[in-house]
Amino acid sequence: METTESGMPVKKQKLKRSIIDTDIHGSAPREELLKYMPRIYREQVATFGWRLPTQGGMFLNGGTNGSMQDIKLPRNDTHEDNYLNYVREHHLEKYNIEYGIMTGGGYEVHAATDTDFAAAVCSAHNDYYIERYLSRENRLKGSILIPKQDPVLSVKEIDRVGHHPGMVQVVVSNGAQKPYGQRFYHPIYEACVRHDLPFTIHVSMEGIGINNPPTGAGHVTSYIEYRSARAQIMMAHLASFIFEGVFDKYPTLKLVMMEAGMLWIAPLLWRLDEDWKALRHQTPWVKEPPSEYYRKHVYVTSQPLELPPKAELIKPMFEAIHAETNLMFASDFPHWDFDSPLHAFPKLDEETWDSIFYRNAARLYRLPQRKGAEEATA
Repeated sequence: METTESGMPVKKQKLKRSIIDTDIHGSAPREELLKYMPRIYREQVATFGWRLPTQGGMFLNGGTNGSMQDIKLPRNDTHEDNYLNYVREHHLEKYNIEYGIMTGGGYEVHAATDTDFAAAVCSAHNDYYIERYLSRENRLKGSILIPKQDPVLSVKEIDRVGHHPGMVQVVVSNGAQKPYGQRFYHPIYEACVRHDLPFTIHVSMEGIGINNPPTGAGHVTSYIEYRSARAQIMMAHLASFIFEGVFDKYPTLKLVMMEAGMLWIAPLLWRLDEDWKALRHQTPWVKEPPSEYYRKHVYVTSQPLELPPKAELIKPMFEAIHAETNLMFASDFPHWDFDSPLHAFPKLDEETWDSIFYRNAARLYRLPQRKGAEEATA
């Protein structure tokens, strides 16, 4: 039992209503991934190493890979599901999470030059998550990692595991060689539509390996600059999706922008709408204002949550980004900037809280409506 310094038991808060967390990171040790890879790649790794760019260029916290400093994550070894049990106890149970979307890791494959090797690593990741997480915990759902540098290999991987009921989206990193709206990627979106899977962009790998610099001005010095610039790249991807006509070509496709914050979307949409009015002759296939494409096709996750200095500004900003239909809660567990569902948001009205913490994600990922929906929030 947890106690205070005076020996009194700590009163634990718990959400009365269950929630959906759209961003939980798993653990997939490389030595375990090897077991899921063809012999030729196991031999290559033994001889040449993994040949993948390092995420150390993102200024993460030393050897913790960005995890919270005050927790001791267990090793996910071959015989015991230590990390899975840790997630169950310290996250799923603690915060009454009915479903958690695992966004995995392994994004370094998106900055690698050898796409065949990257594809083998992606397949190993997907098989590992299916066997080690999804088959053992019904509350957890998975994301299909693809070698997005090669659309042919990406489509092959989506078709291979896209039918699995536990896989609920396709995921790529924010760092890229080309903006994601360009037709180079369109075969991937055809596969997403075929399997009724959202396409999710998760921040990571900006400016690393074969990817473009992390800002339009070039490379930066510190992690705080790197972190604040991630939204710039996400803005470019969103504008590319709209003006390249992706949503016109694939009208059922849904896009998720993950872990880049959210309130910056409001002024971006205002700017895009104004520019579209002035320059719409350049993109005649874009039939509606960009803000309408966002409202109909795009979901965004909350973490890392940026809040205005005055509480009264929250409501109009939430209205501007259509939070009641397009915003989903994300914790980013177990990373250092983890957002607790108990404390991340200011007080919300019940309808908005329910939409952000459950209904929007349930609709997007085709999950059942909450059990015990009549209960109130904590």
